[in-house]
Amino acid sequence: MSSKSTDENSETVSSLQEALKDRDQQLVELLNDYTDRNLQLVSAYQVIASQNQEILSQQLSVKATEQQVNGMYRSTSWRVTAPLRAASIQGQKLKHAAQVFRTALHEKKGLALAMKQGLHAYAPAPESETPKEVADHAPQQLSLRDYAEWVRRYDTLTPANLAALKVQVGELPSTPIISIAMPTYNANQAWLAEVIESVRQQVYPHWELCIADDASTDETIKAYLSEIAKSDERIKLVFRETNGHISAATNSALELATGEWVAFLDHDDIIPPHALAYMALAIAANPDAQMLYSDEDKIDENGKRSDPYFKSDWNPDLFYSHNMITHLALYRRDLIQQTGGLRDEYAGAQDYDLVLRVIEHIKPEQIVHVPFILYHWRAHAGSTATADLNIKPYAMLAGERALNAHFKRKGIAARAQFIGHGYRARYKLPDIQPLVSIIIPTRNAVGLVRTCIESIKARTIYKNYEIVLMDNGSDDPEALAYFAELAKEPNFMLIRDDSPFCYSAINNKAASKANGEVFCFLNNDIEVINPDWLNELVSHACRPGIGAVGARLLYPTGMLQHAGIILGIGGWAGHAHKGFSSLAHGYVGRATLISSFSAVTGACLAMQRKHFEAVGGFDEVNLRVACNDVDLCLKLTEIGLRNVYTPFASLYHHESATRGYEDTPEKKARFQKEVDYMWKRWPDMMARDPAYSPNLTLDHEDFSLAWPPRVRHSNA
Repeated sequence: MSSKSTDENSETVSSLQEALKDRDQQLVELLNDYTDRNLQLVSAYQVIASQNQEILSQQLSVKATEQQVNGMYRSTSWRVTAPLRAASIQGQKLKHAAQVFRTALHEKKGLALAMKQGLHAYAPAPESETPKEVADHAPQQLSLRDYAEWVRRYDTLTPANLAALKVQVGELPSTPIISIAMPTYNANQAWLAEVIESVRQQVYPHWELCIADDASTDETIKAYLSEIAKSDERIKLVFRETNGHISAATNSALELATGEWVAFLDHDDIIPPHALAYMALAIAANPDAQMLYSDEDKIDENGKRSDPYFKSDWNPDLFYSHNMITHLALYRRDLIQQTGGLRDEYAGAQDYDLVLRVIEHIKPEQIVHVPFILYHWRAHAGSTATADLNIKPYAMLAGERALNAHFKRKGIAARAQFIGHGYRARYKLPDIQPLVSIIIPTRNAVGLVRTCIESIKARTIYKNYEIVLMDNGSDDPEALAYFAELAKEPNFMLIRDDSPFCYSAINNKAASKANGEVFCFLNNDIEVINPDWLNELVSHACRPGIGAVGARLLYPTGMLQHAGIILGIGGWAGHAHKGFSSLAHGYVGRATLISSFSAVTGACLAMQRKHFEAVGGFDEVNLRVACNDVDLCLKLTEIGLRNVYTPFASLYHHESATRGYEDTPEKKARFQKEVDYMWKRWPDMMARDPAYSPNLTLDHEDFSLAWPPRVRHSNA
């Protein structure tokens, strides 16, 4: 046998061994997934049982209230006051109509239209009988989730706004050509005309529309495209001889491009007239940018907009959970050429695969988020925008393959798995698993501490850990006796500290005495749910570039207590999706997907010791009791680390059961002082959380709309 044949056989064997090893790892992960799903089902059944009891209780309460209301309606006083109530209702309608009339005049809609809108506000006619411009006014009663009204108020640019924007564009020092690549195949001609017209109506005139027809069989479409290309020299057209599907067709469109920047547009979607202008302004403001992306929403077959995705700034962990870039996105053309364009083997997720390859060549700070809706996905039967996995399941699986290929190229020890509403990246633990110090501060509370510690011992499959119990002045004999018994156990450390309560100092002292390479700060009112909670936290904490890692915390009722922290809510910070059902995915899936947050709660927070020491631990001087976990997380971001929330480490949190709430004048004053310090120390982050959106509310923790948004259109 020749040397060449031997080498080839050796390579084949090596390749097969690698494939078998990879398959074995997949089987292990599938088994872990199966176990996880069973645990989730058990947890879900418990939640459902608890919620059924709550529903029954609410039904009884509703029945009692209905009886009271019926009694009120039958009362003499209710009948006597009927004329007064009717007059009050008419007065409110007149007041609203007058306000609509004044607003229309202020907006220079003209006296005739103002009067029509005022009359419509007082006595609205059926929608089918009312001209659109007449109905275009504020409703009498505002729903905070009324996206149509939000769009009317805050995302509708007037001709005057667009004229002012055109002046801004004319003052730009540089006006790069933006090439828009659009593949098409047997398109709906009405929608095709609409998308092309949306490009031609752009305030920013320096564009070229590169259309690749993928061998359409509809001759009328071909004729229409030929005619439209003749009408505008900025429209370039190529007819492919064979049908190659979306990736090949998009690459054909890219071959026509000559611009410095490239964007992608589907043949049934549309972009608003200010889209490219906003992107050009962002390019001018960020000269080092390599990639830009905007927010997006959906538009139905009748032109009604819905389902906005108000995105965070660049969030790599959320991007690994789902494609948060999508549209509208701009890339430097040389970057697209460097990555090789779109690949057919990832059909359905070709844009996801493209961005995964693009980010391998650029720095995070070269990715710019433009926080405005600059793209409208057409939602219709058969479109990806409908998010129906029965229509395009291949797209989700292609995305999984693209992620795993990216991890392999980057040398990231992780495997992505499609989980129905996104992807879960499972990160491999270090070969030598680090010692984890689970640090639990307490004062008395023997029942809570026992539940916490016994749940750790009974439900934790990660073996290499120690428990450090920080006793801050306990005086309950039962608690002291229990703590003394615990101290006799291996891998258990009891530290006594009788100084006045200072959460920061207590945890810092425990950390200085602990032996672990990884710290897991844990409240004494925490109870473990899933056995691999610590594996999950440590696998993230040991990743390069990761600071703090937070878990999913549930109230004992099964409702969400913590799924990441959002800065600015309620004047300081709030817990994302607090009060949601544990079965709810939350806004764009963020309650049940791994993502970066600016901060996570210290009630269950894991991080490497070296990072904790690098930022000086918790602030004992300015933040003795509250805000210290958020401050710690922000200090980690300051040194270039990011903080991660994972829903795959679940624990119960019996919130503030030991120390109570901030409910006395003294506690309120101290808390306000600590909040004031946070605003002084972190003014930019507190004012605009990069892991959140300025278009979402700071009044609630439910990701609802902001009224008004904290970013406004130019000259609006």
